[in-house]
Amino acid sequence: MSFSIKGKSCIVTGASHGLGLAIARHFAAHGANVMAADNNDKRLAEEFASEAEAEGSRLRYFAGDLRQRLCQANLLSAAIDAFDRVDVLVNAYRVVLPSDPGDPDEDAVEELIQQNLMTSLRMTQLVAKRFAKQAEAEAEETDGERGCVINLSSIAARRTHPRLLAYSVSTAALDQMTRSMAVALAPERIRVNAVSFGSVLTTSLNKAVNEHEGYREDIVEHTPMGRIAQPSEVAEVVQFLASQGAGFLTGQVVTMDGGRSLLDPVGAPAH
Repeated sequence: MSFSIKGKSCIVTGASHGLGLAIARHFAAHGANVMAADNNDKRLAEEFASEAEAEGSRLRYFAGDLRQRLCQANLLSAAIDAFDRVDVLVNAYRVVLPSDPGDPDEDAVEELIQQNLMTSLRMTQLVAKRFAKQAEAEAEETDGERGCVINLSSIAARRTHPRLLAYSVSTAALDQMTRSMAVALAPERIRVNAVSFGSVLTTSLNKAVNEHEGYREDIVEHTPMGRIAQPSEVAEVVQFLASQGAGFLTGQVVTMDGGRSLLDPVGAPAH
């Protein structure tokens, strides 16, 4: 059994910041070829431009509005041009917005369904076709895996907080999409899994806990393991799901929250 991702060619969306950035860097550091994608071209350039231009670099980047089908197709083409193939898709492109459950004029639910669900669904469908096409071109006759998809979800999908209505609905839909696509694509030997996480000490959360007195303590108090996860820990779990070691694992939403979702959510912090 191997947890190696060396030599695999991967697309990581949402890669200009937060967990997407951590996963892109982690994958490249562990020998994978990585196409880092996001809609924030300035941040992508700041993070990856110098590395992408270096000789022998495993990193490339692509900027565009990933909600658009043409942009999604162009991203896949860019990855194929750079690495000749795609083996792994990590859907880390996601948005968190507060919502008002009592406001019929608010569009937060529609917006997050589009960004957190539909972008991941369309990318999964598009890349799955590429996985199958690669296998056909290689005249594959083995029972080996053709490719895999990992979605980034949240424990908000199973917990209730009024201000996170839109985020909760979109991540719950993403979890069900993961399971449904896993069954649909299993005959093609394509795996689809997700990582559902709680609080992770990304730049944005680190800023929030420093600005709001008692916020860190509140999160830790509601986490049985008594701490906040590091982005590198999420990246390690994603690496496992992308590796041969997870070769018989599909349709699973792996919860990584230090036990937080096992507790009564009443009084728990929003995220």
